[in-house]
Amino acid sequence: MAPGGNVYEDATESCADYGISNLRLCGSVGSKLGLASNNGVHELLKCPVCLTVMCPPIHQCPNGHTICVVCKTKVQNVCPKCWQELGNIRCLALEKVAESIELPCKYHSYGCQDILPYQSRMRHEKNCKYQGYNCPYAGVECPVTGDIPFIVAHLKADHDVDMHDGASFNHRYVKPNPHEIENATWMLTVFNCFGHQFCLHFEAFHLGTAPVYMAFLRFMGDENDANKFSYSLEVGGNRRKMRWQGIPRSIRDSHKMVRDSLDGLIITRNVALFFSGGDGQELKLKVSGRIWKQECLT
Repeated sequence: MAPGGNVYEDATESCADYGISNLRLCGSVGSKLGLASNNGVHELLKCPVCLTVMCPPIHQCPNGHTICVVCKTKVQNVCPKCWQELGNIRCLALEKVAESIELPCKYHSYGCQDILPYQSRMRHEKNCKYQGYNCPYAGVECPVTGDIPFIVAHLKADHDVDMHDGASFNHRYVKPNPHEIENATWMLTVFNCFGHQFCLHFEAFHLGTAPVYMAFLRFMGDENDANKFSYSLEVGGNRRKMRWQGIPRSIRDSHKMVRDSLDGLIITRNVALFFSGGDGQELKLKVSGRIWKQECLT
């Protein structure tokens, strides 16, 4: 693990990420049972397999033994206590108890301090700013998630991604036979500037039946921070130029989402070959760009 970084492992909702010691009662249930009954509630909601607090859906066997939804799959639908088939029987009474308790956000160990009831917590966790980021490398389906320091170190160590300091750049993309274009990611470069990291993507794919090249920038952080920046990309040759200006997309948006939305500099193959010069047998594109921070309006 990178120094100062955190790696995350996500799972189906089963409360496995919540510490039992942090459970507390809320609402009418709390007023009736009182905090002194927490230990009893803990035992009622404890999954017999993973020993963590169960959240809906909670399943039970015909004899009333309960199990969380994640472990139900792990035990191949057989009760671990009496070996009866679990089926699809839900323990609705225990689900009501689970919905009446408050638990910390599943990302509490990474800085989130919120403690919420079940329904509110589920909504919160989908957008929690402390949740891990997916690896932005698009050449393979990389399953790694983590905080930004960890992801930056991972890109450098495991994907051999080029890292550069500075807010301006010039890159040259060369392909010997551009007529053999396929859906492919050619390059990912990370830029460190303004105390943040930005991912420059350049790739080839088909837009309908037309072969195109596309360059775009993603921000390594959340959308609110991404909107504080702008960037420009420029490509040209033969005394012609194409220029794109936009806002970097957060890496919360998948690489495919950004590409399919066409939110970047798009160059058709014919134009790219014209910019490259020569006899059209080799692609030679020079892409330059700049990143800047938007001035705050007062």
